[in-house]
Amino acid sequence: MNRRLLDILVCPSCKGPLKLDETMQALLCKGERLSYPIRDGIPVLLAGEASELEPTSES
Repeated sequence: MNRRLLDILVCPSCKGPLKLDETMQALLCKGERLSYPIRDGIPVLLAGEASELEPTSES
């Protein structure tokens, strides 16, 4: 994914920053605990396509 694009994309729900997870091929929002898929190199930033992240001990 293009780093410039990643720098300007925000979570559609909370407008917070997104982090790229290359292994999951997804953009992660830590604030809302959501994962947005990347399909064919295109981020799908639709609420209906988001998945909830599993709780971690880091939070």
